[in-house]
Amino acid sequence: MAEKTILGLSEKVTVFGDGTSKKTVARIDTGASKSSIDVSLASELKLGPILKTSRIRSASGKGVRPVIKVRLKIKDKTLSGFFTLAIREHMNYKILIGRNILKKGDFVIDPKK
Repeated sequence: MAEKTILGLSEKVTVFGDGTSKKTVARIDTGASKSSIDVSLASELKLGPILKTSRIRSASGKGVRPVIKVRLKIKDKTLSGFFTLAIREHMNYKILIGRNILKKGDFVIDPKK
């Protein structure tokens, strides 16, 4: 059986863009079914294209957001998955990692980390 990777409530990640990458800290949120990335960060890294739209429920209400595919590295695992584009400029973290990505990496969350 494969060893599970332990994550805290925030983790350093590397997001890979079009010929570039950026290191940042992401919020790990097991309560979020979908992951999201800030529009300005996605633009800076030239991420895209928009593949579809997705209905979301957030603290600010219900809505529809564009969805892109993002490749990123968390700890020693490089993963790709769908992220909704959101305006996260007023938030502490430009990336929110939800269950859709956490399942792929076989991660375990330890809130004490």
